Amino acid sequence: MEDFLSLKEAIVSYLDRTGGLQQLIADCKSFNESSQGDAVYRFSFHVSPTDLTELDARLGDVVLHEPLKAKALFRSVCFLAIKTLSLMDQIHTESQVNVVLKVTHLPPFPSYQLNLCEFPRGYGPMRPMAMEGLVIAMTRVTKYTQGARFLCSNETCPCAEGFHHIRVHAPGATETATVRSGFTCLLCSASLKEDVKSRVLGDKQLVELIHVDALDVLGVHPPSSLRYQSVTLFLRDELCNSMRIGWLYRVVGIPAHVHQWPTVTWSVEASSVQPWTPEDPCQISKNFQALFVSMAGSPWRFSAVVANSFATQVVPPGLYTTLKLGLLLSLVQSGDTDPDSHTCLDVLALTSDTLIVDRLMTFSLALATRGIHHHATGELFWSLSKDEHGVGTANIHAGSALLATGGVCLLGDLTLYRKDKMDALQSGLESRAVSVFIPGKKYGEEADQQLSFPLQCNFWALADTATPSKKSGKNDTVPLGSVDIGSIPSQVAETFGLMIQCRDLGGDQVSLPITVHTLRQAIQPGEPLYPACMQFTTQDFKEFLAFARSLQVEMSPGAEKMIHGYFMASRRIRSTQGSSVSVASIKLLIALAEAHSKLSLRNRVLEEDALIAVLLCENSITLKHGASALVIPPDAVFPCDLHDLESLHRRDVALEEFHQQTLQFVYSYAPGAASYITEE
Repeated sequence: MEDFLSLKEAIVSYLDRTGGLQQLIADCKSFNESSQGDAVYRFSFHVSPTDLTELDARLGDVVLHEPLKAKALFRSVCFLAIKTLSLMDQIHTESQVNVVLKVTHLPPFPSYQLNLCEFPRGYGPMRPMAMEGLVIAMTRVTKYTQGARFLCSNETCPCAEGFHHIRVHAPGATETATVRSGFTCLLCSASLKEDVKSRVLGDKQLVELIHVDALDVLGVHPPSSLRYQSVTLFLRDELCNSMRIGWLYRVVGIPAHVHQWPTVTWSVEASSVQPWTPEDPCQISKNFQALFVSMAGSPWRFSAVVANSFATQVVPPGLYTTLKLGLLLSLVQSGDTDPDSHTCLDVLALTSDTLIVDRLMTFSLALATRGIHHHATGELFWSLSKDEHGVGTANIHAGSALLATGGVCLLGDLTLYRKDKMDALQSGLESRAVSVFIPGKKYGEEADQQLSFPLQCNFWALADTATPSKKSGKNDTVPLGSVDIGSIPSQVAETFGLMIQCRDLGGDQVSLPITVHTLRQAIQPGEPLYPACMQFTTQDFKEFLAFARSLQVEMSPGAEKMIHGYFMASRRIRSTQGSSVSVASIKLLIALAEAHSKLSLRNRVLEEDALIAVLLCENSITLKHGASALVIPPDAVFPCDLHDLESLHRRDVALEEFHQQTLQFVYSYAPGAASYITEE
């Protein structure tokens, strides 16, 4: 008895120090202002095990290892405080007080961590545990019974009135465990009937959480015998809608067995939810550091050598260099899940050699923070199923695009997609959101519902230009400079920000280097194939890209002037040609310039970074709508093959000429750009 009194004294002291008593007074005031007479009143407290243990070690141990006992102690203290201070007249018995303890964190020891890959799960302790994982499915918010009042059917029994029989939701309890017929009176054993007017309802949402390594199955890693199983989280009341599909979270919750005859399922009652980001190694290998120092004389050389030596396991240096640069820029620009700052950088490659380009994209996908390889027959955005936990509502499962949040979704060859899939892809890329329609009749609701989820990943795709186009018309109606994109609808190609044409020269110019590359890989497996590239391993690129993604960049006035000036001049000149430049192009230009600055390991976006963005964007617009007054070659970013320092110098000279040409284009067709930028 003395132990209980000392624990209650510690609880009073803790609530007084942390503002819990003031919160209790405020909650009681809000309940008094409400005219509704409930049977149960819910009080929620955020509990820090660290602070509790420092105050009273025994109390901290009870909260960490005996959650039901801790809840009873807090409930008793709250009831005594309410009656002593006369805070509420509606509360007559202690059973009317429903206390919910929100454990904010747990000690960083293995015994408090729950690894979602370990089995079996059901034999562990039923106490607060911490877990980390990815949300792959969730239901809409439904109602559940927080508490209910029951009266004895025997009118002569004292329990026929008052608040003697109160049932409150417990972790792992189903709806039928809280409210059902068949309860008997503790005094006379007569049947109990519920006072429906006093029932208290709350919000509930079910979420499926899985270990983040499960994405390897959907990525580019080789198949394995490992299988991953998700765990069901129950989010209640203020925690509802605190998690989003495709995001990573750290959850503190209490495991519980949910009894649904004839099965027993294992689930977790969530106590606290926090976004979680895995730590990436923010370091650069000595080889990249040495390259950065040696290329410091030019703002363009470092990124050029990085792109030229990238993915030599798949293609030899000098082939598809512009595409490799575009993929690197997209990788650098990914990884940000903030909807306000995230700018998508989608890439569409036009090629007649889909096998090699698909291999290049697949190799690059493994370097993304999160990479999902989507197949044409799978679900790209979402799918629905009926909830299996007795709720009966719709369970929304994430498709490849939602699972790739903050990363890259590789679509593969778009010529393999059906028309309905292409229409859905076009709609998603245009709005950067996906709508989920839930038919009410099918899932036990009175009305249909429509939910929306943002798309926050970069899409990579390729189009086979060798596939005959279904378009009709004469060739002389095609704008100068534009290309035939095969059977891909032009509206779909327009939604991709960056379109890159892989210049398949044909003959021995491409096939011979690829053949030699493949034979050398077969003869000398695991050995470096090219002396200039043997110093950069795949791990080096992973660390380099992780560091580049972490850089925070700011735009210089010169870069802003070039980007805004080119955008205004391009819109003006193309409006006279019958084509248009969308407003999204300005976001694409800024994203490309910032990504090139990060790839060059700079914190400031220079005018030279803006030039690369302008050249890539102009080539992309030319492929879609034809050439404009700014006439640049298709391979303007890499006008020559990079073999030695002399070739790097020739590239610098060519890019400087394009720089002057771009400035002349801006001053000719957007003469007020300088003053406009100043005003902005």
